[in-house]
Amino acid sequence: MPTGFPIAPPIEPMLAKLADDLPSSGYLYEPKWDGFRAIVFRGGSDVFTQSRDLRPLDRYFPDLHDPFLDNLPDRCVVDGEIVIATPRGLDFDALQLRLHPAASRVAKLAKETPAAFIAFDLIALDSKDLQTTPQAERRVLLERAFARAKPPVHLTPMTRDPLVAREWLSRFEGAGLDGVIAKREQGEYEPGKRAMIKVKHARTADCVVAGFRWHKTGPGVLVGSLLLGLYDDSGSLHHVGVTSSFTMAKRRELANELAPLRKNALDDHPWREWADAGNGDMTRMPGGQSRWSAGKDLSWEPLRIERVCEVKYDHMQGPRFRHAAIFQRWRPDKRPSDCRYDQLEVTTPYELEKVFGARPER
Repeated sequence: MPTGFPIAPPIEPMLAKLADDLPSSGYLYEPKWDGFRAIVFRGGSDVFTQSRDLRPLDRYFPDLHDPFLDNLPDRCVVDGEIVIATPRGLDFDALQLRLHPAASRVAKLAKETPAAFIAFDLIALDSKDLQTTPQAERRVLLERAFARAKPPVHLTPMTRDPLVAREWLSRFEGAGLDGVIAKREQGEYEPGKRAMIKVKHARTADCVVAGFRWHKTGPGVLVGSLLLGLYDDSGSLHHVGVTSSFTMAKRRELANELAPLRKNALDDHPWREWADAGNGDMTRMPGGQSRWSAGKDLSWEPLRIERVCEVKYDHMQGPRFRHAAIFQRWRPDKRPSDCRYDQLEVTTPYELEKVFGARPER
């Protein structure tokens, strides 16, 4: 690896802890981008990009190499996010497709769905380590360093006004953003520590519990996750995600509670063909393998379509929950047929150009 960087890679990225509301003063607020976290090192003609888990990313995003050389200051380390922006908003699925072992496939995707980089922190500049420099000062240096940056390299918007930040929570969601990040004005860059605050979009939905997976440490005894479904307008039940936020005691309790619903569950189950698919194409099915599952056991147990639960989720990615939903409670008062997509809150699309084009606020 080249040694001309001001700080030797890798660096643990500074992380954020989840909160229900934004702090009211003494913070800088930024949109939370839904992409791949990336720390970019530049030294002369050398560029190295690392992921959140300290792995190299350059081979998956060859389209960003020259823009980094054109837009990043010499001898710097920049923290940011790699995203793929479309007219419909950020496309995380397209981003995941970049993690392909074949260089030819990556090159093809780089042309079809080019990536962008959004800078939001400066860790080093002109060979100076800025990790102990207060956040507010790092932001000023970041703005100066990226004042002339051109697409696909961007500077993230920032505000000091918590009212504006709260407006962003709803206004930017239509562009596919993930929430808002708050950073202490006087805070240092603390690698690996949850020194920032994030507030994410959160709402609830009533979902059909159509099956479950056993927990890896207790198959047959402990429930690992519940498989959730929603009906579309034609009456088809779609697998929309899972909820797995249970204590060990609750997992054992669920195994006993759901046992009666396993009897004859496949007789009229809407996902019966998936259970019978065997080694066929099950990519979008509850038990399906994909290159992201890395050979994990994703086998599942069907349940009779009788139970409904309320879950909390942040946002949708296409027809599915973007992240695992959080179990709230059972809804014995709801019929499974009432669990439809049309209950979900619809957000107004927001043009990403308006986000990218926002001027830094002092």
